Amino acid sequence: MSTITQVPKAKRRMSPLAMAFLVNCLWINASEVFRYFTFVMPMMREAFPALPDVAPMNVSIFLIWGVWDTIIVVTATLLPWTAMKVYGSSLLHAVVYGSAVWLAVFVILWLGLYNMNLATPQMLMVALPLAWLELIVASVIVWWFASRNAVEEI
Repeated sequence: MSTITQVPKAKRRMSPLAMAFLVNCLWINASEVFRYFTFVMPMMREAFPALPDVAPMNVSIFLIWGVWDTIIVVTATLLPWTAMKVYGSSLLHAVVYGSAVWLAVFVILWLGLYNMNLATPQMLMVALPLAWLELIVASVIVWWFASRNAVEEI
């Protein structure tokens, strides 16, 4: 093989884990924005018309959202990566690991909101499956990078 078609691991610009972080950052941010503006914001405004500024979007909310998305990206990338390294890497494992992250992040969030009467059952029926899909795709992205590189050292 020529040096043009094969790049040794030592010459790579980014590690597989860094690539998984980068792709997941793009994916999760796009998914979060889509879910919020398409479903959550309109449903919150419909469910709570008495609250004048429910589900706003301004600079401070946008910055807090950036922190939220960063936490999700780190969690949705690092936990499946580590689990794949310890317990094995397969597409089925990716679904299991993504589901576990979903339970730990979104199910707790939305059940807490529902418990405080800040979410309706209809919101849960829309937001939770979309969040599950988001984290399954994120975990599959991790699996894709991990499986092509045999889950290298972090």
